[in-house]
Amino acid sequence: MILLITGGTGSFGNAVLKRVLHEDQFSEIRIFSRDEKKQDDMRKAINNDKVKFYIGDIRDQQSIDAVAKGVDYIFHAAALKQVPSCEFFPIEAVKTNILGTDNLLTSAERYGIKKVVVLSTDKAAYPINAMGMSKALMEKVMVARSRNLDETRTIFCGTRYGNVMASRGSVIPLFINQLKAGKPLTITDPNMTRFMMTLEDAVDLVLYAFDNARNGDLFVQKSPAATIDVLAKALIELYQSSVELRVIGTRHGEKLFETLVNREDMIKAEDLNKYYRIPADNRDLNYEQYFSEGEKNIVQQDEYHSHNTHRLNIEEMKALLMKLPIVQQDIDKTKVYH
Repeated sequence: MILLITGGTGSFGNAVLKRVLHEDQFSEIRIFSRDEKKQDDMRKAINNDKVKFYIGDIRDQQSIDAVAKGVDYIFHAAALKQVPSCEFFPIEAVKTNILGTDNLLTSAERYGIKKVVVLSTDKAAYPINAMGMSKALMEKVMVARSRNLDETRTIFCGTRYGNVMASRGSVIPLFINQLKAGKPLTITDPNMTRFMMTLEDAVDLVLYAFDNARNGDLFVQKSPAATIDVLAKALIELYQSSVELRVIGTRHGEKLFETLVNREDMIKAEDLNKYYRIPADNRDLNYEQYFSEGEKNIVQQDEYHSHNTHRLNIEEMKALLMKLPIVQQDIDKTKVYH
């Protein structure tokens, strides 16, 4: 079997590749991305003929067709993910996250690919920024396209998860750099909460969807959360630092808390212990089901967000941080960061 990973040179692509590379399940793994430098670095680091590299862009249907032909499964991680970038260039988020995904699904349907898992974000639930809005529409595109598929031939499904700890552009590497430089940690709002999820958790979620999803399913992993204040203080203690915290105020497009499952989805979500399964909305264009026959229980349902999940304390946060390679490599009890 052949696996294609779009955006394969990113944080998720590297993590999932390490997980499946030496398994017999896949005879070939294709990495598809735009960045030739990252591909070259990855090629040299892996040094495995099983992995094939393809330069291309999901905005370009022809380049997707070229890499998708003969593929059995796709993990779709290619996206514009930076909130500020998408705020300033929203049409670019539309082109990559929405239209690019639609291009990918077109190729998958054309070539009879068995399953496509698209990766989404907590920012897609009640989105307030362009990145979240584009990802929310990406989910809608996946569900809409799934309705007309023969499930015995092709399945489109998705996963939604919170910020991956220490991923590119996230707050943990920023805090660590500030600690090492002896600078104050810049906190937007000490009471702001975020889900705390490792890359391994993200890979687990995608592989669970790969094994269990039906058409239009969206899987969410239950995750703990922490305030930015707790995260910052946990890092200060781990690095034995004496730097101060400086509150700079909420940035453009940021939320006080993140939602993984909105209340409209929670009413139909299936609790699978570690995960929620959100089945596709399979209503047709019979407008009675939209306007005359509403769902009375929605108003009584709580959403699942980073304010009402398990809240980590400083010691729990430190234990989770110590699972990150970026932290493990740094912690030296003989070194003190002032």
